[in-house]
Amino acid sequence: MSLLSSSVLAVLLATSVSPAWQLEVDPWVFEQTREGAQTEFLVVLDKQADLSAAESLPRLERRRFVFETLRATAAASQGPVLAMLADRGLEHRSYWISNMIWVRGSLADVEALAQREDVAKISANPWVKADLPDAPDPQLGACPPPATEASLLHIDADVFWDAGFEGEGVVIGGQDTGYDWDHPALRDSYRGWNGAAADHNYHWWDAIHSGGGSCGADSTEPCDDGSHGTHTMGTMVGDDGTRRVGMAPKAKWIGCRNMNQGFGTPTTYAECFQFFIAPTDLSGQNPDPSMGPDVINNSWGCPGFEGCTDPNVLRTVVENTRAAGIVVVVSAGNGGSGCGSVNTPAAIYDASFSVGNTNLS
Repeated sequence: MSLLSSSVLAVLLATSVSPAWQLEVDPWVFEQTREGAQTEFLVVLDKQADLSAAESLPRLERRRFVFETLRATAAASQGPVLAMLADRGLEHRSYWISNMIWVRGSLADVEALAQREDVAKISANPWVKADLPDAPDPQLGACPPPATEASLLHIDADVFWDAGFEGEGVVIGGQDTGYDWDHPALRDSYRGWNGAAADHNYHWWDAIHSGGGSCGADSTEPCDDGSHGTHTMGTMVGDDGTRRVGMAPKAKWIGCRNMNQGFGTPTTYAECFQFFIAPTDLSGQNPDPSMGPDVINNSWGCPGFEGCTDPNVLRTVVENTRAAGIVVVVSAGNGGSGCGSVNTPAAIYDASFSVGNTNLS
């Protein structure tokens, strides 16, 4: 091989291999920051909490251990990155559910962050349209509804109710488009309602900090800007005294809005998981792990074709929630019954309890 051809080959090899920092950045982030544009993304730090000791602890001690360990890990490692973000004047928000920071910045900011030794990954944070069902056909309501939904009888819910299992003593957390908390089928089971007045501290959090549709941003009481969340909570606990539509009608519920008019991001989802591990007052202060739910419903997905190109973007979040002793129930999606049709976060994780549906035939 001639000296000239060797030099050409060396140049080709050098230009075909991405710099090391680029390998740590989700391709979606590059697409969104072309020509100097800014976008939002997640800075995932290299240091993550070791929660292996949690499993052997009693329930409440386990929750507190997980909360304190996660928060301490974030506090001990995020300082230098937060200082850098402040110096660059970048909008950002810190999280401990997974040791990460939400940032809005440019490609130059992405490069500076990705080159840091304490940063493991720059993940995409797209606004993803949830795969929610269409509104029901008005004709379907023409007949008087049954006292108990046929779907509940199909899975023998009444057998469990007759045996005394109606959800009493269980707290369910729901994260979705929000909740119409004073709906007749939901009000009495809302943990923030005492029968005479409502107190939403520790029972509600809004992860939507701008926009928010009919609810606005940072709603201080449960509000649903879509209707899907109210529907899903009805499936869990709904009972207005004459008609029972919920599987666990005597359970209590708390809620978190993770979608803005049907659009959520990995960050809004993660923020709700964080709230459920240690619910706070309405100002986001005084977290209390003892107020967390026993189980969380997640009737949403984050498909790759809409921007969640990293299937592991929420894996640590879900695993840390499970480490706290909280069951993470996730919709298997609406993709059908074929092989591979359950294919989006968070239904694909081993730490999730994924639930599908069946017809009544």
